[in-house]
Amino acid sequence: MNRWRKWLDVFGATLLLGGGAVTCAQTAQITALTGEEKNTTTASQCVQPPVSLFVAGFNAGLDHASNNDPTFGQGGSGYARRFGATFASQTTSRFFGDFLYPTVFFEDPRYYRMAYGSKKARLVHAMSHVVVARRDNGNSMFNFTEWLATSSSLALNNPYHPGNQPGLAAAARNGAFSVLQDMGFDVLREFWPEVARKFSSPFRGVPGEDLREE
Repeated sequence: MNRWRKWLDVFGATLLLGGGAVTCAQTAQITALTGEEKNTTTASQCVQPPVSLFVAGFNAGLDHASNNDPTFGQGGSGYARRFGATFASQTTSRFFGDFLYPTVFFEDPRYYRMAYGSKKARLVHAMSHVVVARRDNGNSMFNFTEWLATSSSLALNNPYHPGNQPGLAAAARNGAFSVLQDMGFDVLREFWPEVARKFSSPFRGVPGEDLREE
């Protein structure tokens, strides 16, 4: 149980701090990321366990179970090939989503937690992040990065997944799954303090956040 809680604590810290999550109450103290800082964020998240490895392992497991990209085969070697290809695709996605497009569109790639208010309002806030992002100057903007990074990553996926099903329908399905996955992680970031309290995890938020019970 202690080992499970330790893993959960590391997962929470990586999810919030590694994902750049800050609370809306902190926005007055948050400064815009420079291009160099966005690049550093990309590099750190590409190799940052356990979230990056967990996501790659989970997606590779789904592909393995459904025998997506059958050229990789089955068994341990097939899963290992899928994991490597998925991790490479994930790294490409990070480059587009955390550095290139945020720099081009002056977009802040971080997720801003609402932290307080009704659970419904917080859920809507988290789910809307795939559509509404924050500009470097603090104003709201359309989340160009989410959609362009997803599209660019899918376009470059074929070298990593030579057996992928071709066609627009397959690309649209994979794109929808990617966006829904990002939405799910934003929901996790929003409600992580409640999850952490339930499992008695020591890491329950981000620095400077008041974690009073709602």
